[in-house]
Amino acid sequence: MEHYLEKAKVLTEALPYIQRFHGKTIVIKYGGSAMREQGLRQNFAQDIVLMKFVGLRPVVVHGGGPQIGSTLERIGKETRFVRGMRVTDAETMEVVEMVLAGKLNKDLVQLIHSQGGKAIGLSGKDGNLIEARKMVLKEGEGAGEDLGFVGEVAKVNADIIRDMDRDAYVPVVAPVGIGKDGETYNINADLVASRLAVALKADKLILLTDVTGILDGEGKLVSSVPLSELEGLVTRGEVTGGMIPKVRCCSEAVSQGVRKAHIIDGRVEHSVLLEVFTDGGVGTEIFSD
Repeated sequence: MEHYLEKAKVLTEALPYIQRFHGKTIVIKYGGSAMREQGLRQNFAQDIVLMKFVGLRPVVVHGGGPQIGSTLERIGKETRFVRGMRVTDAETMEVVEMVLAGKLNKDLVQLIHSQGGKAIGLSGKDGNLIEARKMVLKEGEGAGEDLGFVGEVAKVNADIIRDMDRDAYVPVVAPVGIGKDGETYNINADLVASRLAVALKADKLILLTDVTGILDGEGKLVSSVPLSELEGLVTRGEVTGGMIPKVRCCSEAVSQGVRKAHIIDGRVEHSVLLEVFTDGGVGTEIFSD
C-alpha cells in the first residue's frame, strides 16, 4: 500500500504544474548523453509524449555534434574546431545537413511515435524557419578566421510552427539555417533553441547538458539564479568553458520575455519531467528579477 501511496503523492505533486503549464510552450534543446544512450533516449521521448498528453506544447531542438563527427571520421574527413565550433567547408556542410536534418531528426520523430506520440520533423530551412548569416569572429581566439558555413540566427519565422496543429504534433527542429542567397548554415542548437523560445513566446527554455547545472565556487549546484546575477558568475569564473555560451543563451531568452530558462542534467532519467513537474527540479533555473 505504501508503494501505491507514494505514486499518488508523485501525481498530486505534479498536478499544480500541469495546471500552470497547460497550453504553454516549452522549448527543449536535446543533446548530450540523453541523445546518445538508448535508455535515456527512450526516457526523453516518454517525457515529451507525457507532456503533450497533459496539455503542454513542447518544441524540441536537437543537436548532433558527436554523430556528425563519427560520420566525418568514417569518410576520412578531418575536423577542426575554433572556440568549440566545427570549421565547416562545403563538403562538411553536406554531411552536417544529412546527419542533422536527415537521420537524427527522423530518428527522433520515430522515437516519439514509438512512445505513442505524434511529431513532425523540420529543419531551419523549412518555410525559412531559421534565417541565418555567416558567423564572423571579430575578436579573441580565432578572430578573422573563416569558419565556412557556420552560421548564427538572423531571424526566426515561427509561422510554420504556429500554423501546424500544435495540439496534435510535437515540432522537432534540426539546427540548420538558410542564408539570404540560399546557402545552408550549421548553427549551434542552443542558439536556435533560445531564439525559437523567444519567437514562440515560450514559458520555458530547457537545455539538456551533461553536467548537473551551474555550480558555485565550492562546486555546489546553484538551483536558482536571477538574471541580474548571471553575468557576475561568468566574471568571477564560476561559469567557465562550454557553460558560458549556454548561460548566455538562457540570459538572452529570459531578457526577451521567456519566463524561465533551465540548464539541467540530461544524464538523469526523466530529467525533463522532474524539472517541469516537481518542486525541486534537477538543475539550475534562471529567471527575470
